Amino acid sequence: MITGSGVEQRAFDTPYAISVVDAETLRAAGPMVNLSESLARVPGLVVNARQNYAQDLQISSRGFGARATFGVRGIRLYTDGVPASTPDGQGQVAHFDLAGAERIEVLRGPFSALYGNSSGGVIAVISARPQQRETQLGVDAGTDGLRQWRAAVEAPLEGGFDLRASASGFSTDGPRPHSAADRRLAILRLGWQGEADRVTVQASLHEQPADDPLGLTRAQFDADPRQTAPQAITFDTRKTIDQQQVGAQWRHRFGAAEGPWPVESAFSVYAGSREVTQWLAIPAATQANPRHPGGVVDFDRHYLGADLRFVWRWALAGERSAELIAGLAMDEQNENRRGFENFIGSGATQQLGVTGRLRRDEANRARSNDVYAQARADLSAAWAATLGVRSGRLDVRTEDAYLANGDDSGSLQYRYTVPVAGLQWRATPNVNLYLSAGRGFESPTLTELAYRPDGSAGFNTALRPQRSRQVELGAKWRGAQTSLEAALFRADTSDEIGIATNAGGRSTFTNVGRTRRDGAELAARWQAAPDWRTQVAVTWLDATYVDGFLTCAGVPCAAPTVPVPAGNRIAGTMRKSGFAEIAWRAASHTEIGAELRAQGSMAVNDLNSDASSGAWIGALRATHQIPIGSGRLDLLARVDNLTDRRYAGSVIVGDANGRYFEPAAGRTWLLSATWRATWN
Repeated sequence: MITGSGVEQRAFDTPYAISVVDAETLRAAGPMVNLSESLARVPGLVVNARQNYAQDLQISSRGFGARATFGVRGIRLYTDGVPASTPDGQGQVAHFDLAGAERIEVLRGPFSALYGNSSGGVIAVISARPQQRETQLGVDAGTDGLRQWRAAVEAPLEGGFDLRASASGFSTDGPRPHSAADRRLAILRLGWQGEADRVTVQASLHEQPADDPLGLTRAQFDADPRQTAPQAITFDTRKTIDQQQVGAQWRHRFGAAEGPWPVESAFSVYAGSREVTQWLAIPAATQANPRHPGGVVDFDRHYLGADLRFVWRWALAGERSAELIAGLAMDEQNENRRGFENFIGSGATQQLGVTGRLRRDEANRARSNDVYAQARADLSAAWAATLGVRSGRLDVRTEDAYLANGDDSGSLQYRYTVPVAGLQWRATPNVNLYLSAGRGFESPTLTELAYRPDGSAGFNTALRPQRSRQVELGAKWRGAQTSLEAALFRADTSDEIGIATNAGGRSTFTNVGRTRRDGAELAARWQAAPDWRTQVAVTWLDATYVDGFLTCAGVPCAAPTVPVPAGNRIAGTMRKSGFAEIAWRAASHTEIGAELRAQGSMAVNDLNSDASSGAWIGALRATHQIPIGSGRLDLLARVDNLTDRRYAGSVIVGDANGRYFEPAAGRTWLLSATWRATWN
């Protein structure tokens, strides 16, 4: 069962592309630190590990989000219903508790728009609810000094209560010099279920200091992809993250569960804070420009939100049914953002990589208010229709308190209404065909609005939101031993947001006209024999600029002068990608698997002046369970990148210094042991 539409239903019954990655797959895919370990098997989705914990994963869905140079952009992220995306469209996934997840749901295509602004796709992590009294202890060891410990206890309690508490500590030396990282994560989940109510409260703590090895130029990458950019050492580039969050959800059923008008409600509320400090590799001479914000980024962000929805269900004649979901949502972020010089002193006594004088001091705010509705009805025994709409308003504001370099204050308001529609034909009990269409909306983020390309003071008020029209045609087939899903899609976007300038730690953005994303997805599973199973996922994507445009060659940029021709690929997108797996259950407690991943090339900028090379990457894994008393010991061994292939796992889109390439890890190994024991 999935909850992508706001209510539980089978993924097979939905008129849109949605994939589910279960807990068993998560646990066999790696140390459960990064989404990139397991989501390669989802068609249409690209999750690149930068091998740099000072930067988040590079995630795109059908090409949306590919342009992000840091963090996650254009994808809505959730963990147990709590957004990990801010109202203006930025997001992060480093705090996701994959070890405690029951499943991950990935929604793609037009129906993603029902999640609001900047929802080119949706990734939702759903935590497991305690089923028995159990204690878990786990340890991992791997290449490059990887070490991890995990501890968890969960229990159903008297009176309908249940509890799960977990903590983990992760550390790595990293695959390159100056790429070490530590992560500490703690989660506390308390639940209660009554006859008509279910309440869940969850609190989390995430701390993560990490070094930043930076990207490599083409010459550096070709000479030695395992090296670190010299500037990373000179400036001691690094990042620290400290995040606390609490969320609660209350579900209530009105009346009898099988009444003529059963109604359910769900109310969610959350709040949290996120503190980030990042030291960049920006020369002191560059910061001599009075408009420069400095080489140290420092912000304290506080965020909160709420969502209230109701679900009505009706039984119709002829064993048909209908349902309506309606609700409203509010999300808000307030942050104090500061910039400092990354040096003190001058001449021979100058110190680099430290926090110096203040160069930026702003109070930023973004707030969204949305209403939404989605209705589904069986038109006949074979046909069903789904209609939905989300309408909202986004307010963004900056108050500049550092006026020595001009006043960058400003405010903007965006309004959007995004409808979606789907038609589904149940050709047979095992075959569903569907057609869906919708509009999407993606606002500029506060970061994208911060500066004007011409270098003058003030908000980038000329930057418009991008809007898309999407259509998807799909088929789903379920057999006794086989399943197959296929989708064809097109997304036409107007006013696509692209990079205008990117140099010296300061990026500006502009609208670059129309783009088109055409693609096809295929996912198949086959249980060839009781002990054998296979899985394949293939994606083809043609993401290009429909309009030619001019881009900037430097900073400041009074007028763009460098032509980008129509037909160029959207930077950061892959034309082809794939995943294949074959697994053999050698015994009742042992499984051996082989995996193959295919990664296509990625253009590094709008000019397509260079691109990463495609790569085929193989992996082997083995899992084994040993019963011990009232529990068991779960063992995992993995070897990734079997052939020690040297390739760029991701690219830094539009980097003005030409340090585009982020090398993938070489051959790596992982050994993992988890002990689970039940108790009374």
